[in-house]
Amino acid sequence: MSPTRRCSRTACSRPAVATLTYVYADQTAVLGPLALHAEPHAYDLCEAHSERLSAPRGWEVMRLAPDPSLAGPSSDDLLALADAVREAARPVPAPAEPPLGLAGESGREVGRRGHLRVLTND
Repeated sequence: MSPTRRCSRTACSRPAVATLTYVYADQTAVLGPLALHAEPHAYDLCEAHSERLSAPRGWEVMRLAPDPSLAGPSSDDLLALADAVREAARPVPAPAEPPLGLAGESGREVGRRGHLRVLTND
């Protein structure tokens, strides 16, 4: 899960709950539920700043109410969480036999540094 986004207003550190975008062609400010991702031309606002929002004279403010059915985790979220838990609980398979050396020689690995291996011929 990503960290909580903060309000875009200067000196405000409260968590964002809504996203504000401007439709310049229609002279409309649209305030809706918090967008999934931060957008460069949108402003994330906390509850206090979203309630006190005003637009320039002659502009319309359109407030989009959040869909209550989206408030809690969806069935997709719960299935993804269950899959992640199952994946984490699976046993780790035993490591495969190390590959042969460059010249086709086999040996016992005694050291490793990055992608390089030190082999001995015991």
